[in-house]
Amino acid sequence: MILLELFLGFLRVGCFSFGGGYAAVALIREVVLSHNWLTEDMLSYIIAVSESTPGPIMVNLATYIGSLQAGVPGALLATFAVVLPAFCIILVLMAMLRRFMGNPWVAAAMTGLKACVIGLILATGLEMLRSNCLLGGSLDWTALCLTLVLGGIYFGFQPVFKRKLSPIALIGISAVLGAVVYSL
Repeated sequence: MILLELFLGFLRVGCFSFGGGYAAVALIREVVLSHNWLTEDMLSYIIAVSESTPGPIMVNLATYIGSLQAGVPGALLATFAVVLPAFCIILVLMAMLRRFMGNPWVAAAMTGLKACVIGLILATGLEMLRSNCLLGGSLDWTALCLTLVLGGIYFGFQPVFKRKLSPIALIGISAVLGAVVYSL
Protein backbone atom coordinates (compact mmCIF):
# COMPACT_ATOMS: atom_id res chain seq x y z
CA MET A 1 0.00 0.00 0.00
CA ILE A 2 2.82 2.42 0.84
CA LEU A 3 4.40 1.85 -2.59
CA LEU A 4 1.14 2.79 -4.31
CA GLU A 5 0.81 5.89 -2.10
CA LEU A 6 4.40 6.89 -2.88
CA PHE A 7 3.86 6.38 -6.60
CA LEU A 8 0.59 8.34 -6.73
CA GLY A 9 1.84 11.10 -4.42
CA PHE A 10 5.03 11.73 -6.35
CA LEU A 11 3.29 11.27 -9.70
CA ARG A 12 1.01 14.13 -8.62
CA VAL A 13 4.07 16.19 -7.72
CA GLY A 14 5.62 15.41 -11.10
CA CYS A 15 2.41 16.30 -12.96
CA PHE A 16 1.77 19.64 -11.28
CA SER A 17 5.19 21.07 -10.44
CA PHE A 18 5.86 23.59 -13.17
CA GLY A 19 9.00 25.66 -12.90
CA GLY A 20 11.43 23.13 -11.53
CA GLY A 21 12.29 21.69 -8.18
CA TYR A 22 12.08 24.78 -5.99
CA ALA A 23 8.56 25.49 -7.19
CA ALA A 24 7.70 21.85 -6.43
CA VAL A 25 8.80 22.03 -2.79
CA ALA A 26 5.41 23.46 -1.75
CA LEU A 27 3.59 20.58 -3.45
CA ILE A 28 6.02 18.00 -2.04
CA ARG A 29 5.45 19.49 1.42
CA GLU A 30 1.68 19.17 0.98
CA VAL A 31 1.90 15.53 -0.19
CA VAL A 32 4.38 14.46 2.50
CA LEU A 33 2.54 16.14 5.36
CA SER A 34 -0.92 14.96 4.20
CA HIS A 35 0.30 11.33 4.25
CA ASN A 36 2.11 11.89 7.59
CA TRP A 37 5.31 10.51 6.08
CA LEU A 38 7.45 13.09 7.91
CA THR A 39 7.11 15.87 10.43
CA GLU A 40 7.48 19.51 9.39
CA ASP A 41 10.90 19.72 11.09
CA MET A 42 12.20 16.53 9.49
CA LEU A 43 10.97 17.70 6.08
CA SER A 44 12.82 21.01 6.52
CA TYR A 45 16.04 19.11 7.28
CA ILE A 46 15.54 16.85 4.26
CA ILE A 47 14.91 19.88 2.04
CA ALA A 48 18.18 21.43 3.24
CA VAL A 49 20.10 18.21 2.60
CA SER A 50 18.44 17.68 -0.80
CA GLU A 51 19.26 21.25 -1.76
CA SER A 52 22.91 20.86 -0.89
CA THR A 53 23.47 17.53 -2.65
CA PRO A 54 24.08 17.17 -6.38
CA GLY A 55 21.09 16.71 -8.62
CA PRO A 56 17.62 18.21 -8.96
CA ILE A 57 16.04 18.93 -5.59
CA MET A 58 12.71 17.37 -6.59
CA VAL A 59 14.40 14.08 -7.51
CA ASN A 60 16.56 14.15 -4.39
CA LEU A 61 13.51 14.73 -2.19
CA ALA A 62 11.50 11.97 -3.87
CA THR A 63 14.39 9.51 -3.58
CA TYR A 64 15.09 10.32 0.05
CA ILE A 65 11.44 10.30 1.18
CA GLY A 66 10.76 7.11 -0.79
CA SER A 67 13.73 5.41 0.84
CA LEU A 68 12.61 6.47 4.31
CA GLN A 69 9.13 5.07 3.73
CA ALA A 70 9.84 1.84 1.81
CA GLY A 71 13.57 1.34 1.40
CA VAL A 72 15.17 0.93 -2.02
CA PRO A 73 11.90 -0.02 -3.80
CA GLY A 74 10.25 3.12 -2.38
CA ALA A 75 13.18 5.29 -3.47
CA LEU A 76 13.13 3.89 -7.00
CA LEU A 77 9.35 4.14 -7.33
CA ALA A 78 9.09 7.68 -5.94
CA THR A 79 11.93 8.84 -8.19
CA PHE A 80 10.39 7.19 -11.26
CA ALA A 81 6.97 8.70 -10.46
CA VAL A 82 8.30 12.23 -10.03
CA VAL A 83 10.24 12.27 -13.32
CA LEU A 84 7.75 10.32 -15.48
CA PRO A 85 5.41 13.25 -16.28
CA ALA A 86 8.26 15.61 -17.17
CA PHE A 87 9.83 12.97 -19.40
CA CYS A 88 6.56 12.42 -21.28
CA ILE A 89 5.78 16.14 -21.52
CA ILE A 90 9.26 16.97 -22.85
CA LEU A 91 8.94 14.31 -25.53
CA VAL A 92 5.66 15.82 -26.73
CA LEU A 93 6.80 19.45 -26.38
CA MET A 94 10.01 18.94 -28.28
CA ALA A 95 8.03 17.53 -31.17
CA MET A 96 5.84 20.66 -31.28
CA LEU A 97 8.16 23.39 -30.05
CA ARG A 98 9.26 24.81 -33.38
CA ARG A 99 5.73 24.95 -34.72
CA PHE A 100 4.12 26.82 -31.79
CA MET A 101 6.80 28.96 -30.13
CA GLY A 102 6.08 31.95 -32.36
CA ASN A 103 2.39 31.89 -31.42
CA PRO A 104 1.48 34.92 -29.23
CA TRP A 105 -0.93 32.81 -27.14
CA VAL A 106 1.82 30.34 -26.30
CA ALA A 107 4.23 33.18 -25.45
CA ALA A 108 1.59 34.77 -23.18
CA ALA A 109 0.94 31.45 -21.43
CA MET A 110 4.68 31.00 -20.80
CA THR A 111 4.87 34.51 -19.32
CA GLY A 112 1.98 33.66 -16.99
CA LEU A 113 3.68 30.45 -15.93
CA LYS A 114 6.86 32.36 -15.08
CA ALA A 115 4.91 34.64 -12.74
CA CYS A 116 3.30 31.61 -11.10
CA VAL A 117 6.67 29.94 -10.54
CA ILE A 118 8.09 33.10 -8.94
CA GLY A 119 5.12 33.20 -6.57
CA LEU A 120 5.51 29.52 -5.65
CA ILE A 121 9.23 29.90 -4.96
CA LEU A 122 8.62 33.03 -2.86
CA ALA A 123 5.83 31.33 -0.88
CA THR A 124 8.03 28.29 -0.23
CA GLY A 125 10.94 30.48 0.87
CA LEU A 126 8.73 32.45 3.26
CA GLU A 127 7.23 29.25 4.68
CA MET A 128 10.71 27.80 5.24
CA LEU A 129 11.79 31.07 6.87
CA ARG A 130 8.77 30.94 9.17
CA SER A 131 9.27 27.28 10.11
CA ASN A 132 13.03 27.77 10.61
CA CYS A 133 12.82 30.90 12.76
CA LEU A 134 9.76 29.99 14.84
CA LEU A 135 10.48 27.06 17.11
CA GLY A 136 7.71 26.00 19.48
CA GLY A 137 5.77 29.20 18.83
CA SER A 138 8.61 31.51 19.90
CA LEU A 139 11.11 33.34 17.75
CA ASP A 140 14.49 31.60 17.38
CA TRP A 141 16.77 34.63 17.38
CA THR A 142 19.83 32.58 16.48
CA ALA A 143 18.17 31.18 13.34
CA LEU A 144 16.80 34.61 12.40
CA CYS A 145 20.21 36.29 12.82
CA LEU A 146 21.95 33.53 10.87
CA THR A 147 19.37 33.87 8.07
CA LEU A 148 19.85 37.64 7.95
CA VAL A 149 23.65 37.30 7.92
CA LEU A 150 23.51 34.78 5.08
CA GLY A 151 21.07 37.01 3.17
CA GLY A 152 23.43 39.94 3.68
CA ILE A 153 26.36 37.89 2.41
CA TYR A 154 24.39 36.77 -0.63
CA PHE A 155 23.03 40.19 -1.61
CA GLY A 156 26.15 42.12 -0.55
CA PHE A 157 28.64 39.96 -2.40
CA GLN A 158 27.93 41.20 -5.93
CA PRO A 159 28.22 44.95 -5.23
CA VAL A 160 31.51 44.44 -3.39
CA PHE A 161 33.19 41.83 -5.60
CA LYS A 162 31.47 42.69 -8.93
CA ARG A 163 30.34 39.09 -9.48
CA LYS A 164 27.66 36.83 -8.10
CA LEU A 165 28.31 34.52 -5.17
CA SER A 166 28.29 30.89 -6.22
CA PRO A 167 25.48 28.83 -4.66
CA ILE A 168 28.11 26.22 -3.77
CA ALA A 169 30.10 28.84 -1.86
CA LEU A 170 26.95 30.03 -0.06
CA ILE A 171 26.10 26.46 0.95
CA GLY A 172 29.65 26.03 2.29
CA ILE A 173 29.46 29.33 4.18
CA SER A 174 26.07 28.31 5.59
CA ALA A 175 27.42 24.97 6.78
CA VAL A 176 30.44 26.55 8.46
CA LEU A 177 28.40 29.32 10.11
CA GLY A 178 25.74 26.84 11.24
CA ALA A 179 28.35 24.52 12.72
CA VAL A 180 30.11 27.37 14.53
CA VAL A 181 26.97 29.11 15.80
CA TYR A 182 25.06 26.01 16.89
CA SER A 183 28.03 24.24 18.44
CA LEU A 184 28.70 27.10 20.87
